[in-house]
Amino acid sequence: MLPTDLLSYRQNGEAIIPKRLKIDEKNLEVATELISCFREAVGNTQGALERQLLELEGDNPDYKVKRGLAYILKSSFSTFEVVSPLEPPMLRERVFALAAKSVHSREFAAVALSKVADELSRELEREVLPEQVRNGLYADLIENRILTTFDAPNLQDLLHRYNLSQVQGIFYKASQLIINAHRNVPGQYKLLFRYLKLFQLMSYIEGDADHGFTITIDGPTSLFNPSTRYGLAIAKLIPALLHVTKWSLAATLQIRDLYTNTWKTGRFTLNSDCGLVSHYPPGKPYDSMLEASFADKWDSLKTDWVLEREVDLIPIPGSVMIPDFRLVHPDGRTFLLEIVGYWRPEYLQKKFSQVRRAECNNLILAISERLNLEKAGVKLNDVPARIIWFKDKLLPKAVLAVMD
Repeated sequence: MLPTDLLSYRQNGEAIIPKRLKIDEKNLEVATELISCFREAVGNTQGALERQLLELEGDNPDYKVKRGLAYILKSSFSTFEVVSPLEPPMLRERVFALAAKSVHSREFAAVALSKVADELSRELEREVLPEQVRNGLYADLIENRILTTFDAPNLQDLLHRYNLSQVQGIFYKASQLIINAHRNVPGQYKLLFRYLKLFQLMSYIEGDADHGFTITIDGPTSLFNPSTRYGLAIAKLIPALLHVTKWSLAATLQIRDLYTNTWKTGRFTLNSDCGLVSHYPPGKPYDSMLEASFADKWDSLKTDWVLEREVDLIPIPGSVMIPDFRLVHPDGRTFLLEIVGYWRPEYLQKKFSQVRRAECNNLILAISERLNLEKAGVKLNDVPARIIWFKDKLLPKAVLAVMD
């Protein structure tokens, strides 16, 4: 996604219209030029790359486009690393300690570098050259990091990512977002709800899989303390929404007027005919490393129980519950497994409220011992589920034990 200073949009009354690039010869040429610049910069410093990008910008008044495309290439397709045979902080500590004891001069600098190189050669039992000390002193600064790999995107993909990023930026200051996910393939709903859960968005959900769902999300500016991080979480949801076949959304925004420096209300709408392209894979994301680890361990287990990731939606008033896994036995028995490892009190209260309202008689709750349920106001004496406690990792054998 793009930072705020690289977003471009215009206003038509209360309507906010983000800038989009046409997939035409002119913009494809700009993309080609930038990608070539990055390819040539592999092995060089980030500072050298930045200077080359400034030259490419020139005095073009539409510099934001090139700068935005370059930002996407840097953040999503490039790897910058600190390349130094010696740890820069350690080198600075040693050189500065010597410098504090002597008068600074060009001659002293050469002597200090040689002395540190000799000391390190003895300690490491290998030759360390003064030039290596000099080059490593500030190798960890951003401008001195080395572009080690560049995974060049398709030209059209880069322009599509730019257009999507411009739209995502609209939601940084959203106060409310209403999504209407119309009748779709059930798997698309599940993917959308999983991303809602993954990004920990506060939502109110109405509807069912047969007729569609209306999802109301409180935006970052509706919170008591507006959160940029929460705004980014909403923005991250948009590429997931693009995997749904039929949908529409309406957002209420808080926009700062550049002339009066006051906040005013803006509106933004979007639907499934928007032409945006998602870079998210259509597969099923895990909500945490804990879930991914559990699934990996289950695959190596010898049991008749089959672990399924794509499970049924359980509609409940004001929400929908999507258990993490379903366990199916050849004899027809099934269990739903929900892993509760997140600590935030609001999340815990919501989760256990969902469990009570779902009224599932085949639900297993795996709860982390690290959670302070009492502090969160959660009581387990009336929870209609089989409960497993775990410490750092959830073991499949513990789940098998409660199903027997």
